[in-house]
Amino acid sequence: MCAASTEPRWLPIESNPEVMTKFLRACGMESSWAVCDVFGLDEALLAMIPQPTAALLLLFPMSKKYSEYCESAEKSIAECKDKLPSDLYYMKQTISNACGTVALIHAVANNMDKVVMGDGSLKTFLEATKDATPEERAVKLEADDSICKNHDDVARQGQTATPGENDEVEYHFISFVEKDGRLFEMDGRKSGPLDCGSTDNFLFSAAEECKKYMARDPDNINFTVVALAPAEQ
Repeated sequence: MCAASTEPRWLPIESNPEVMTKFLRACGMESSWAVCDVFGLDEALLAMIPQPTAALLLLFPMSKKYSEYCESAEKSIAECKDKLPSDLYYMKQTISNACGTVALIHAVANNMDKVVMGDGSLKTFLEATKDATPEERAVKLEADDSICKNHDDVARQGQTATPGENDEVEYHFISFVEKDGRLFEMDGRKSGPLDCGSTDNFLFSAAEECKKYMARDPDNINFTVVALAPAEQ
């Protein structure tokens, strides 16, 4: 069900590159781009990802350590708020279970110079919300029946049993993108983008940030990384 409510909930998208690619293509992304697996974060395995990689997406278990990190990150987010690139696209996540969709939107929206988008619901949404605030973008997504339907359709196509809309999903998606030579963590649960510093190699820098998430929760092995990259022909 896609209708908005006071606490809208969607079916969660599985951390499955095929499913995530289907969603983006249903929303208008051309077949020359795809979501692909990241098999490891060392240089040799990162080198297997098609180039140029547009974004890395990290799925991780939400825990007390994540909450503590969010609290500590807010000071840095506030300090860089007025220094962000004018074309950095960030939106809040207000729909339960929609973190995967928000992460994918962040990945595409901040790489429109690379990712080929045809006419479709996502291009329409991004054009309509170009000058909106992060909160206004969230409200627009709640009311976007086309994106919601695409999300709902592909969420039912995963390889694992699909959780119900009211099931608690204890995992969260974020994305890493590059703008103006700086790496940004895009997490719809935080108050804004987090500037992770300068980078001369986006992929390696983003991988290092993913490693930090893993290091903060060393007893947990339930982390998954995927990339938005050119499709292999």
